[in-house]
Amino acid sequence: MPDQINALDLSRSLIKCPSVTPEDGGTQKILETVLADLGFSCHSKNFSDKNTPDIQNLYARLGNSAPNFCFAGHTDVVPVGDEESWTIDPFGSEVIDGILYGRGASDMKTAIACFVEATSRFLNTYGPDFGGSISLLITGDEEGPAINGTRKLLEWAESEGEVFDACIVGEPTNPNSLGEMIKIGRRGSLNGTLTVNGVQGHTAYPHLAKNPIHILVNMLTTLTNLTLDNGSNHFQASTIQVSTVDVGNSATNVIPAKAKAVFNIRYNDLHNSTTLDKLLRSALDAINLDYELDIYVSGESFLTPPGDLSDIISQAVESVTGKTPELSTTGGTSDARFIKDYCPVAEFGLIGKTMHKSNECVAIKDLESLTKIYSAVLEQFFKKNT
Repeated sequence: MPDQINALDLSRSLIKCPSVTPEDGGTQKILETVLADLGFSCHSKNFSDKNTPDIQNLYARLGNSAPNFCFAGHTDVVPVGDEESWTIDPFGSEVIDGILYGRGASDMKTAIACFVEATSRFLNTYGPDFGGSISLLITGDEEGPAINGTRKLLEWAESEGEVFDACIVGEPTNPNSLGEMIKIGRRGSLNGTLTVNGVQGHTAYPHLAKNPIHILVNMLTTLTNLTLDNGSNHFQASTIQVSTVDVGNSATNVIPAKAKAVFNIRYNDLHNSTTLDKLLRSALDAINLDYELDIYVSGESFLTPPGDLSDIISQAVESVTGKTPELSTTGGTSDARFIKDYCPVAEFGLIGKTMHKSNECVAIKDLESLTKIYSAVLEQFFKKNT
């Protein structure tokens, strides 16, 4: 059997790659080499689409038989932001006092490294004939448009006859300490761009104009006063938040011809984008008909009901940390929204307190514990006795 992989060493190698979306920075070549040495068949796939950057993705599978357990994650990271606010090199991958620093240390190059070490441990214990397959589904487009990443990689895998039986996404799900939270679903995200048409004129002669700002403010008040729901069994209440209001008017004595606002709705499983679209237009039509509403949905709400997968992860977490994790649907969207169409999916990873922040970091002891948790998940999924 090949040498066991060390998650810290692999994490440091991955963090040193400047893989800010859409750049790969060499991350997936490192993974492909390591996984091939473990016996995985690797497929590097580059996808493209109009008006979006090309994205490098990786699918790797060990074994040919069912069931196929999948680890999913992303090697791309968000920009470092103001480098002056970092006390260390964002891509230096430094270890200081038991803490690993660098962009991607929390979200989520380290979780991928833990996937790999956990798999190598499993193989060293049970060998390659363990009664199934293990796969890794890795994208470079989770932090970007998410068009040429996981969604297309899944479509390609299905066309190749790949079938997934369960999946863990290694997003940083824990708020404060490892073992607190498993994500079993996510709210949907609907973005609305509301444009109100008016009649431009002089502020001293409002009777000769039609002020779209006044109408827009009234419309936004109506929308934000809507009670969409009071939550459901596994989801908090749906919310609508206005994110920007734009007029583009630099003159104080001119009534503008148009006014625009953008809002976002995070919605639970009591809604879908179609029902929300109808609800919004009905509320707006009652105020003014001279408007435009453009809707973009980055993901529908979904839920993997508590069951075999969440039970396996919960038992693994409790065996390592002593904690019983909460089954949650909080937070933003993730690539689990695509995977849920192919198999049961849940998310469990590291602590998210520093993700996307300066001095992003992770405790090395948490890397070790997460590797043990993933190892226990594999053992329980394939029903191995330690």
